[in-house]
Amino acid sequence: MSAHAKKKPGARPQPRTPGARNADSAQRARKARAAAPSTEAASKAEIARQLRAQLAALTGGLAPDDYLKAWWEWYLKLATQPPRQAQLAHSAYEKTLDSLQFMTRAAGGAPLAPGHEELGFTDAAWNVWPFNAYARAYGNWASWWKQALTPAAAAADPDLSRVNFSGRLLLEAASPANFLYTNPELLKRTAAESGQNLIRGLKNWLEDAQRVARGGRVAGTEHFEVGKDVAVTPGKVVFRNRLIELLQYAPQTPDVYAEPILITPAWIMKYYILDLSPRNSLVRYLVEQGHTVFMISWKNPDAADRELGLDDYLQLGFLDALAEVRRLIPRQKVHAVGYCIGGTLLAIAAAALAGAGDEPFASLTLLAAQTDFSEPGELSVFITPNQIAMLEAMMHKSGVLESERMGAAFALLRSRDLLWGPAVDQYVRGERPKLNDLMAWNADGTRMPWRMHSEYLERLYLRNELARGEFTVKGEPVRLSALGAPLFVVGTETDHVAPWRSVYKLRSLTRSPDYTFLLTSGGHNAGIVSGPVHPKRRHRVLTWSNAAETLTPDEWLKRAPQREGSWWPAWQRWLIEHSSARREPARSVGAGGGPSATLEDAPGSYVRQ
Repeated sequence: MSAHAKKKPGARPQPRTPGARNADSAQRARKARAAAPSTEAASKAEIARQLRAQLAALTGGLAPDDYLKAWWEWYLKLATQPPRQAQLAHSAYEKTLDSLQFMTRAAGGAPLAPGHEELGFTDAAWNVWPFNAYARAYGNWASWWKQALTPAAAAADPDLSRVNFSGRLLLEAASPANFLYTNPELLKRTAAESGQNLIRGLKNWLEDAQRVARGGRVAGTEHFEVGKDVAVTPGKVVFRNRLIELLQYAPQTPDVYAEPILITPAWIMKYYILDLSPRNSLVRYLVEQGHTVFMISWKNPDAADRELGLDDYLQLGFLDALAEVRRLIPRQKVHAVGYCIGGTLLAIAAAALAGAGDEPFASLTLLAAQTDFSEPGELSVFITPNQIAMLEAMMHKSGVLESERMGAAFALLRSRDLLWGPAVDQYVRGERPKLNDLMAWNADGTRMPWRMHSEYLERLYLRNELARGEFTVKGEPVRLSALGAPLFVVGTETDHVAPWRSVYKLRSLTRSPDYTFLLTSGGHNAGIVSGPVHPKRRHRVLTWSNAAETLTPDEWLKRAPQREGSWWPAWQRWLIEHSSARREPARSVGAGGGPSATLEDAPGSYVRQ
């Protein structure tokens, strides 16, 4: 019978060989793998994300890989530099010898050398044995470590910057000022109060632990209630969407400048930093000077807002607010103001509108806002691919980054002043700090949605897309060189969030023919919130009236004269110069918006979330 003959009906099939069965199994496996490669990759990515989130819970959100790599790189560089090894060894010998020699003199009451005040040893009790010996030894040790961790190239080497940062954290944690038995001030206080300070400190610690567990407010903030003690400038909510409320403030003068002011604060903070108690309220100052002021109040996002991205903050945030201001006050250009990341968003929006041929602005004012992130300052120690992946893993589960995480990061940058000092005061001295309005606002944190925060860090900090001309909005490139409106840019001298030299870089990106840069004393928050009269403030200001000239930051610093007092009046004069001479009768809140133009009284609902 032929091998190709048909099988008879009902004939039993011949059993298949093991080789054929194995071949079929392999083929099915290959098809399964080919059919679901994305599923396998997604599963691996999800497992990796969960592992990173678990690690973040142990490290407080810090990526240990970055710091291990940084320390290894530091060690390898030191290992290849025998002259530097010898220099550090000689320095260690000298400082150890100095500590031992001082110890023998200290018993006789030898005073500490000048400069130890910078380490926190300010009280006269530190000149008494054995505390003067503790302070001298710690000062020598700290000096040696700073020498070892901060070589000349550290400013240009992110790994060495992270080594310096982590080394400084360890140094500040080990200070004898932080511990009861090595701090003569604390021992003297404890003896004078028979230990009552320690009892109060324990009570404070228990209260704070319970507050953290319950998610309650920081002690003392109850004296600064939003809408009652702060954020009290009269006004109305005139617009609301899922991301913002737009506040319009009631006029305080019989007539007003024609051009309204629209303020875009950062969404990593509550807007009322610019409307604190009346003496510190920038909003109140502006309306009292005759301006019509609008303010964006950002929603405090929750897990339902996890997918809100930068494009949403641009459209639902600034552009919707601008459209409403233009609807309420038609045929007038707008003075736009942006603070911190709100200023970055304003620059993006203004450049995008200018690229589309729409120029609705009478002027642009950026307060402590970066547009070039190539030198972000001390925050760079937290901004690496590994660190962003760690944060992304933390946020992916909850949908948001909690304000406590951001607050902890800023505290680490100033651990002696913001971490160890307050801990010693509250839990050993037993003294609660007396909060002011700015401190109470700082304790009223906000969350950030997962997508927006990830995009912000990756696109602006890591890739620096905005300064490089690679940032896109709805597929269209955004170029800061398109900005032609008058610009007023403010930096603050001791800003560790937006260093003033980084803020200054906008000049070379825009080439505006009317450009003013002002540098004020103070930091990121206190420098901006200076009040119209401030005896401890000073500022420098310089204006360009052409599009071509620029100066390096150091050249600018030499050329700009120093002036005493707050920067607010200087900006107010600039606003008047860039407003039309014609003034209009004071506008009622919501005028032009119809009978339902106002939704509720300021400060609105979103700020209370």
